[in-house]
Order: sequence, then structure tokens, then C-alpha cells
Amino acid sequence: MNNREATILRAIIDAYLETAEPVSSGFLVQKYDLGVSPATVRNDMMALETAGYLRQPHTSSGRVPTEEGYRFYLHDRRFGHCTERENKCLEKTFAHRTTDEKDLMREIAKALVELSGEAAVTALQSDWHHVSGLSKLFDKPDFQDVQTLRSLSNVVDRMDDVMTDAFAEAQSDMNVWIGHENPFGNQMATIMVRYKLPNGMMGMLGLVGPLRMNYERNIGLLSEARKLIEDEYGKTDEK
Repeated sequence: MNNREATILRAIIDAYLETAEPVSSGFLVQKYDLGVSPATVRNDMMALETAGYLRQPHTSSGRVPTEEGYRFYLHDRRFGHCTERENKCLEKTFAHRTTDEKDLMREIAKALVELSGEAAVTALQSDWHHVSGLSKLFDKPDFQDVQTLRSLSNVVDRMDDVMTDAFAEAQSDMNVWIGHENPFGNQMATIMVRYKLPNGMMGMLGLVGPLRMNYERNIGLLSEARKLIEDEYGKTDEK
């Protein structure tokens, strides 16, 4: 992939994340200063499709990203920050926290749902998990077809097994799973962070949504949530 094709791929993914509509060459030329003609953009889009980074829905002349396209996008970008407003919203969940870690995790999950628009999952190594915000997913255009809805419903029915698999797969502090590598389903994207409590117990906190999710925002939210959890329990441990 050359530099121009990479720029076009990033622009297509940014536009698709925002609109949920297939992206055409005309739209790209109109919205982004690419410095090339629509014909050149079309040729580059065809090359990206041939290489497996884009696909063309049969009902549209535009293109949407494939799993490989999203993987390139994630590898190519540096994420990890949230806005001041988002930070303050997450901090509020700690204002009246109890000594029960599960209560705190439920409150953090609820805040993440409201900030991200995705579903949130949280789990502790002691065979406990909590899911919040699944209704948010059913409202998204990505989950309007029967096949995707069936896949999501299957995940809900198998949530105990799914969370067990997620614990086994989460080998890094920050884990991003998309498509067929995702224990939550091959039509889904999951961002999962791990944290450690003072008693040595491992916990996980994540956001689950469609492949077309705002990775930059969601990675930033989870990075900040993990930092707040570890800082809060670190303070508790010092007392």
C-alpha cells in the first residue's frame, strides 16, 4: 500500500465511522483535500478492494472497510486519550463508591455506556460479570439485518462462556478484537482492558459494539477508566 492509498483508506474509515454509509470517490474528493482527481481515487479504491482492505456492498457504488481495513486503521493510529468532559464523568463514579468492587464496576460500566453508545462489560476473576447497555446496540444501523441480530442474540445467550473465553484471550493490558478473532462474535468489535486489584484479583472492563465503532474515543475512555480504577485502589491499599 502506498502513501496515497493509505490516506484514502483512513479517510474512508473515518467517514464510514461517522455516517454508517458506504463511501464513494465523489464524497472523498468533496470532503477531503486529496489533491487528486475522482478517477484516481476510484482506481485507488479498486486497488484497496483487491488487496482486501475494502469491500463494495452490492447495493451501493461506495465502499466500506473490511476486517483487514480496520486492522490497518488500528495499527496505523495512536490512541489513548479522552476529553475533559468524559474524564469528569468517569471521575464522578468514584465520588460515592462503596467498598464493594462489584458496585463500582457496575457504575463505571453505566458511565461508559452513556459516553460511548456501546455496550459495556465488566468482570472479576471470581466468576462474576456484568453487562450493561445491550439495548444501545439494537438501536444501531449495523444491527438491523437478521444475521447480525442473530449473532448478537447468540452472544447474549452464551455470555458466561464468552466472558470465560475473553479472560483467556486478554493477555495484554489493552486488547482490541475485531471480526473473527473476537469472542463476542464475528460481526463485533471489542476493546477490553485488564486491571489488578490490591488483593491480587484480576478484573476486566470493556466496550462491545459493531465493527463500525469509534475506536479512538472508546480506547481513550477505557484507558482513563483503568487508570482511575488502579489509582483509586492504589490509594486504598496505601491507607
